Amino acid sequence: QVQLVESGGGLVQAGGSLRLSCAASGLTFSDYRMGWFRQAPGKVREFVAVINWSSTIRDYADSVKGRFTISRDNAKNTVYLQMYSLKPGDTAVYQCAAQRRYGLKTESSAYDYWGQGTQVTVSS
Repeated sequence: QVQLVESGGGLVQAGGSLRLSCAASGLTFSDYRMGWFRQAPGKVREFVAVINWSSTIRDYADSVKGRFTISRDNAKNTVYLQMYSLKPGDTAVYQCAAQRRYGLKTESSAYDYWGQGTQVTVSS
């Protein structure tokens, strides 16, 4: 059974930082591209970042470039999202997702498995 479990969310002030983690089980982690998405209340889910199996390719949404860094540790079956200089607009539920086969990196419909999500709230 495949499970993705996010952790590390919380409440921070604008300008602060958080590191999110996503622990995977029930799959061969290195076979999957891993992505982060987020969704705020009343808003559509949007792409945040993606990393390939070997960490040689990393892509980010324009809104987070220069502030967020995605990384992974295949030995620990874990993908991370380090977030700096957080803004109130970053407030959302953040979900990690796994994609086995090559597809559109920024489209949520192209991913095979999803975590439940972790709440990030940035106060002004």
